[in-house]
Amino acid sequence: MLKTMHSVAVGSAAAVLLVTAFALPGASAAGNDTARHGGKGHSAAPQSLGDLGRKAGVRIGTAVDTTALAEDAAYRARVAGEFSSVTAENVMKWEAVEPQRGTYDWAAADRLVGFAKKSGQLVRGHTLVWHNQLPAWLDEDDVTPAELRKILHRHITDQVTHFKGRIWQWDVVNEAFDDDGTLRDSIWLRKLGPGYIADAFRWAHEADPKARLFINDYDIEGVNAKSTALYELVGTLRKQHVPVHGVGIQGHLAVQCSAPHDIADNMLRFDRLGLGTAITEADVRIPLPADSTEYEAQAEGCGVLLRGCLLTPGCDDFTVRGFTDTYSWVPDTFPGEGAANIFDENYAPKPACSTLRQTLTLAADRR
Repeated sequence: MLKTMHSVAVGSAAAVLLVTAFALPGASAAGNDTARHGGKGHSAAPQSLGDLGRKAGVRIGTAVDTTALAEDAAYRARVAGEFSSVTAENVMKWEAVEPQRGTYDWAAADRLVGFAKKSGQLVRGHTLVWHNQLPAWLDEDDVTPAELRKILHRHITDQVTHFKGRIWQWDVVNEAFDDDGTLRDSIWLRKLGPGYIADAFRWAHEADPKARLFINDYDIEGVNAKSTALYELVGTLRKQHVPVHGVGIQGHLAVQCSAPHDIADNMLRFDRLGLGTAITEADVRIPLPADSTEYEAQAEGCGVLLRGCLLTPGCDDFTVRGFTDTYSWVPDTFPGEGAANIFDENYAPKPACSTLRQTLTLAADRR
């Protein structure tokens, strides 16, 4: 995700539901975050987000920095104790798993999968086909279309086969669209044409028929040109019996832009196609330094994303793109912005974390 979330007008039927169906008690979700603000009278440890999610019917996950997982005990304990699913942040991307052509390095990814198994977590695989983070040896000018198709087929088959039976959901194709709804001008489109998307799903399904296969993108939270183009594509793929099972909605927001209050309307149309949905990379970045008003805006953005998922029957996973600001990808990508996660650099929960907890609790009570 490299773009700012487009502003979306409020006023759809789903926008009303988002406010009323999961209305939070009290004047402010942030005001109830006793862990952050030192409130008394709550000696019992709060339930984990994962436990609250199970009661509400949705898994709550995080993308994982595997270096931090190995070296930071506090990070490792939070990943194991707070979440019920994990996503490989970088170690399943092509440049990581095949740095030299024909030579695979699964070690870091295998460690994450093993950690998840010990922790009772499901694993989302990210990602098989993307235009970024490709290995240096894959040079578009050095291969013919036929050769590239064979390379891609082998990569998908080898990677999915290696993890067969251990990956719950794969992001098979990642960020295939531009903001205007046209297919991205990538190595895959230029060399292979639009059919590469269907091929990728077929090859992944052949390698692991039980894995759930997703197409994943950013700026598709609300109803817009990009999400509509994706909706039309997956509708066509379904008619062609291509094994696409779900749509991953990344959920990268920014407090200076309107939250996508029509997210439930958008997600429900994928639901009606018989597709699953998931929020796959949620965060809400803030211009630095952040203040209390911006933290409350961040909490509202996270709440809108989660409520959209909870209002969509086929949405079964809500994943944050990292949970602590200590290891956030945002400052390097968006200079001057950061503080995008639900825990701060000291692992203290922010108002956004409180909003997620309260929303999940209320959703569980309504089941």
